[in-house]
Amino acid sequence: MWPKKLFRSKRGIVGVEAAIVLIAFLIIAAALSYVVINMGFYTTQKTKETMQTGLDESLTALQLDGVVTAKTNESSSHILYLLVPVKLSAGRGAVDLGNDSVVVSVYLPNATLMNIYKGAKVTTDTTWDALIQTLGLNDNEAKFAIYNDNGYENTVLESNEKAFLLIRLNSTNADGMLGEYASVKIEVRTAKGAALTVVRTAPGGLNQNCFVDLG
Repeated sequence: MWPKKLFRSKRGIVGVEAAIVLIAFLIIAAALSYVVINMGFYTTQKTKETMQTGLDESLTALQLDGVVTAKTNESSSHILYLLVPVKLSAGRGAVDLGNDSVVVSVYLPNATLMNIYKGAKVTTDTTWDALIQTLGLNDNEAKFAIYNDNGYENTVLESNEKAFLLIRLNSTNADGMLGEYASVKIEVRTAKGAALTVVRTAPGGLNQNCFVDLG
């Protein structure tokens, strides 16, 4: 007959083994829980980033800031120059208006001008003629004039700055100009965000070498 003391010792060993197995299961379960929770946080973060990116791409980086004006040709009653004032959209960061970061297209009734943008320049000009001379545009070209520069004189448009997009149409071919009661669509695409689209219609009674308010 076995001593009672020996049986008590075996029961103790079995209890320790069961505890070790239980602890191992708990450690594995904790590790798996951490992985699952971590993947959940990661998925939530990526979903948030994707939604924010989609929202940013759906909003324009630039917005219209004032009246679109025009200037007719000196030799005909067709609009030759268009001037579009813009600023940063609310909540958007700085936007590079460099030649490699912006695409400007102009859609006329009888002509389409694709990618006519030629860069940006900081200026303090206060008149049409001075601005035209400073930017030095040829036919079918567009440039941004940046005002209220912060002192760096770069092509980056920041929150305290304002820009005017000056577009020169065709000076010799009437199909490349904007005539009376004709509509024009201007599309400005920046590196980020949706395109800024401006649609205007020229009024009747245009005179040579005059300024026109397109609203």
